Amino acid sequence: MHRHNRARRFSCLIILGLIASPALSDDWPQWRGIHRDAKIDEPGLMKTLPTGHLERKWQVELGAGYSGPTIVDGRVYVTDRGLDDSPEEIERVLCFDAENGDLVWQHTYPAVYGEIGYRAGPRASVTVHEGLALSVGTAGHFICFDAKTGDIRWQHDLAPEYSIRMPIWGIATSPLVHDGNVIQVVAGAGDACVVAFDLATGKERWRSIDEKAGYSSPILIQQAGQDVVVCWTGESVTGLDPRTGQVHWTIPMLPRNMPIGIPTPVVQDDLLFVSSFYDGSMLIRFDPNQLTAEKVWHRVGIDEKNTDALHCMISNPIIKGDYIYGTDSYGELRCLDIKTGDRVWEDTTAVPRARWATIHTIRDGQREIMQNDQGELIFATLTPEGFQEHSRTKLLDPTRKQLNRRGGVTWSHPAIANGYIFARNDQELICASLKEPADTP
Repeated sequence: MHRHNRARRFSCLIILGLIASPALSDDWPQWRGIHRDAKIDEPGLMKTLPTGHLERKWQVELGAGYSGPTIVDGRVYVTDRGLDDSPEEIERVLCFDAENGDLVWQHTYPAVYGEIGYRAGPRASVTVHEGLALSVGTAGHFICFDAKTGDIRWQHDLAPEYSIRMPIWGIATSPLVHDGNVIQVVAGAGDACVVAFDLATGKERWRSIDEKAGYSSPILIQQAGQDVVVCWTGESVTGLDPRTGQVHWTIPMLPRNMPIGIPTPVVQDDLLFVSSFYDGSMLIRFDPNQLTAEKVWHRVGIDEKNTDALHCMISNPIIKGDYIYGTDSYGELRCLDIKTGDRVWEDTTAVPRARWATIHTIRDGQREIMQNDQGELIFATLTPEGFQEHSRTKLLDPTRKQLNRRGGVTWSHPAIANGYIFARNDQELICASLKEPADTP
């Protein structure tokens, strides 16, 4: 009888231990992570950054590029413009071993940018899904690879195929996979702003929206019991049926100057928020029970220096509870009341003030992991009371090819996967551990 009770108690302890054990770490399979929301839940990460700099696990030589890395199944995927001794007009898709940085495979192809501005390389992150790696280049070279071998499964040269109305800074949106379709902002003529392709064959499934393209990657939301893909183009925020491309709803957001909508839309409950450098911020409420949406507020300042609410450039805003946090046009970190867009506070210590100053923010539970454009990594917490910085360290050096001003920048979005941070500039891709040291109490 006693042995039975001890066995039962032991079984209960095992079950409780399994329940209480930390969640398994995750990969970073596409732009801004698993759900395109830059959220992670890794309880084993360090609580305080080291002074000076973060020790690297490895680093490898890389060419210029704006695209952030993607990490899946022990592989790191990234794109660049080629090394300094490479022919000028090429792009590369590269796959590295996440453990040691060894090159697994690469693919190089000609990529003539023509009149495209800011020529320091591809923008879009590689999307990896069920053994396939999907890459889109600045000039519209869209390629589906075998993720393990680099063999090409299918490809499109989007510019001639769809008579692209090329955005001034090229194609920047990352492919979105949904139920056997690959949804891509193509910027094509007519109703081919957004096109879906068959994941297995590359054959076109549907096309939708007759508008100029922007730079913001599409996301998925849940509405009326089904998936809806949200696309922020250069002229509107639109909800589409991801199976057919049918437009469910659209909220106009016409540019005053030129379309500069770069950050990915962010969502909390039934609210969706976008922010643009020239055209300010818009909050949208989508009906959770039917396929409709409405504008809650749209606030825009006089110009890029005299802004209202939030004028984001590259930095992605976040929503936490009743507040929106984001980086304004010259690097001002701000908190907004979500109900009205009124400013609650502003902080200028997270990144040096400059036009297009940038902070990439990853949410880890209730704290924020931030990389500013000077290559500094910051642990902080954003609350209505202010920007609470906990620790800061050096991650990367800024470089000049992405932006040849103020000593250079690090504009590419980092990735955090399985306890490691992966980041790049114009010269190198690095991997560093964020795991709490084993001897830390």
